[in-house]
Amino acid sequence: FGSLLFLCLVIQILTGLFLAMHYTADINLAFNSVNHICRDVNYGWLLRTMHANGASFFFICIYLHVGRGMYYGSYLFTPTWLVGVIILFLVMGTAFMGYVLP
Repeated sequence: FGSLLFLCLVIQILTGLFLAMHYTADINLAFNSVNHICRDVNYGWLLRTMHANGASFFFICIYLHVGRGMYYGSYLFTPTWLVGVIILFLVMGTAFMGYVLP
């Protein structure tokens, strides 16, 4: 699942960059900029849908990756496991910040 995680991460970064080119973070203009992305930008609706659903698929892959690691006893390699847990919390924080954008 590590390669799927990398693929999801690349898709998230690329779609996020394309969306950021048209997104306005101002509280009064945020909804209109999302509306503009979906209606006026070529395939903007597809980019937004891929970005939103890609985040869900990314977390599914993360949970499967962690579950597989627990099944095979990878947590016994403590330093590597702790780095993975730190990355998991960083991804959760990043996803939360993306979710609460105005």
